[in-house]
This record gives sequence, structure tokens and C-alpha cells, in this order.
Amino acid sequence: MNVVINSQVVLSRVPEGPIAPYLGMFADSLDATGYTVKWIHRQVLLGACFSRWLRQNAVALQDITSDHLPRYLRYRSRHLQPRDGDHAAIAHLIDFLRREGVVPEERLAAVPAPFSVEYRVLAYEVYLREARALATATIVTYVPFVRDFLKHRFGAGSVKLSCLSAADVVRFVRHQAPRLHRKRAKLMTTALRSFLSYARFCGEVDVDLAAAVPVVPNWSMASIPRAIAPEQVRQVLASIDRRSATGRRDYAIVLLLARLGLRSGEVASLQLDDIDWKAGQLSVHGKSGHRNELPLPADVGSAIAAYLKSGRPPSTSRCVFLRARAPARAFQGGCAVGTIVRHRLQRSDVDAPTFGAHQFRHGLATEMLRGGASLGEIGDLLGHRHPQTTMIYTKVDIQALRKLALPWPGGAQ
Repeated sequence: MNVVINSQVVLSRVPEGPIAPYLGMFADSLDATGYTVKWIHRQVLLGACFSRWLRQNAVALQDITSDHLPRYLRYRSRHLQPRDGDHAAIAHLIDFLRREGVVPEERLAAVPAPFSVEYRVLAYEVYLREARALATATIVTYVPFVRDFLKHRFGAGSVKLSCLSAADVVRFVRHQAPRLHRKRAKLMTTALRSFLSYARFCGEVDVDLAAAVPVVPNWSMASIPRAIAPEQVRQVLASIDRRSATGRRDYAIVLLLARLGLRSGEVASLQLDDIDWKAGQLSVHGKSGHRNELPLPADVGSAIAAYLKSGRPPSTSRCVFLRARAPARAFQGGCAVGTIVRHRLQRSDVDAPTFGAHQFRHGLATEMLRGGASLGEIGDLLGHRHPQTTMIYTKVDIQALRKLALPWPGGAQ
């Protein structure tokens, strides 16, 4: 006996269990989010199986928690045929039921033991958020370093900040710094200074231990930018199949990186309102809220227009580029653009310097320098706020430097 769930889904048997009455609403929400009919049917069928399992285990609607998800998946792996997307589908269903108020929100996690490492870390995190009003990204960066420092000094025991000494700080930095990249090590020392200033602010430390944090050397322009070559850029672009919606999107993204030198985060945050089609201009949201007005090349504009006309899924989001798979929404950040670049480089078999998106920015700057552009012009295009940032590209034109080199005394004539 077929059972109609909604206009998109028909099941071969009547759903049972506590979730059964809500499967139609769940299917409608998936349809509104942009999922295909195939995926809607798959997720609703999986939800019906999960509901039947809950009934067999006498789990009431108000007692459903996230703990039931791994238990059901273990059952499914033993008795049914599991798939890669099962975990995400069930988690999506539980989140939907919570939003509808059908399933209660998870209870708050237990409060850490007083003066434990986690207790101290949580208090520091609250201080950064409420007293210092730091950005979430900064807090997420600082906290793991502080946790490692406290575990290194106190282990699993009670954390007494009054027992900290300069020797503890130096010992930790000497232990950790050799294992980290130079930039990562500098972030670690910055986080330590922040935490030790907080400890003094709380009155638990009398001396300024922040001054005891060793300085990690940071030589200016220590490395040469790894730039992708123009012929490699052309090879990557030629390998993208623009007959598909995903291909049109990825082609436009790679063109933006290669022709305008945008950062991956700038591409991800690009808004429909940032494109002035009449003036042929693009407004880019750079670092620290800085905006940069750039000319929109004809080929880049054509690629974006092709994606917007036949490729971009329907969505209320004002971001230019959206996920190819449902739900159709904006990228969470520049990492998504980096993933697209890595995928396209691998598919094109290009032996690029790296798999990252930043090499396109370096490649553009290098070609501009070799074409006679000034450092000021390069900096303006790339949105550099300080001339010193652009100076690093003076190291990349090896061929030009060879012409200026004097012959080695006694060398071949």
C-alpha cells in the first residue's frame, strides 16, 4: 500500500514511530531548501526507518537526543545497507524537529570542575568575548594554545595561576615553537601574552609574566611567493567543463582569482550588489573592512553572468557564489573556495607550486611586475594597505636579476 507523504514523496509502507507525523513537514522543508526529488525521497525514507527504530526501542518524541543518532547508525550498519550520507541526513532531521519545537533542545553540558583546565579556559573565553569583545575567529585561535599551556604546566590537576613563573612560560614556548610554523608560533606567543595579562587582570598573578614570553623571530620577506605560471592558469581554465552549472561557477571563481588577484575570502563574500554592470566595476570587501573598487574585465564579467543566468540555484542569499549541492546557500568562508581550487588543480593535472588559491594572486602580481607595472600599481590592484606588503614581489623576477648580476671572478668567460 503506497502512502503519500507530500507532493514529492510516496512511500511503500505506512510510517511508524514518534517522528512519522512530521515526515511530510520535513519533506516540504527539504523541497523549499532546494534538494532534488531523489534526495528528498532518500532522506524521508531514512527518517521513516529511524522513526520505526525509535518505536521498537520505546523512545518517546520528547526523549530523542543526539545520542540516539550513533546508536541507530550502529544498528543500521549491522542490519541494513548504510550509506555515506546517513549521519548527515538523520542529524538534519533532528535539527528540523528541534527548530519546530517538537524535540527539546539538548541539555547544557556539565560545568567543568572548579579550577580545572577546562574551567580556566572557559573563564578566559568569556573574558575575551565579553570584556574584550574580540572576534570569534580570534577566540578560536587563542583558546587551544592556552589549553595546551595549562595542561603542560598543571596536567590534569587543579590550576593555580598564582604558581605560574617565567620559567614555566619559557619552558612551554621552547617545547612548542620548534614544532610549529613560524607564523603559527607567533600566534601562540600572542595568545600566551593575552592569557597572562588576563591572569594579572584577575589578580591571581602579581608580576607581568606576559613580558617573559619569548619573541619568535620574524624575518621580513623571508620567503619567495609561490606563483602559478600563466600557461598553468590557462590549462586549469581549459580543463573546466562549462556545460555544467558547477563548471560555470568554478570557471568564474578561478577567473576572479587569476585576473583580479582576489583572496579566497573576498570571492566567497562577493555580493550581487557589489557588481556594477553598467560601469564595469567590482567592489571588493578586503581585510579589516577595507573596500577596493576594481575594473571588471570583460571575460570575468561574462563568466559571472553565465553562472548567474544558468547555473546559480534559486536562493534568497545575496552572495554571488553558492553551494552546488542543497541546501543552496553561501559559502561558509574562504576555505570553500580553496577546496574548489584544489579540486580543479587535481582534475587538470597541472603541476602547480601549491594546491592553494593564493598562488593565483602571486601569479598575477609576478606577471604585472615583469610587464613593467610599478609596485604601487600592483599594490592598488591587490588591495595592499602598506607598500611593504608589495615589496616581496621584488624577489620573484629571477631572470631580471640575472641580467644585473656581475660575473664571478675567475668564472667562465
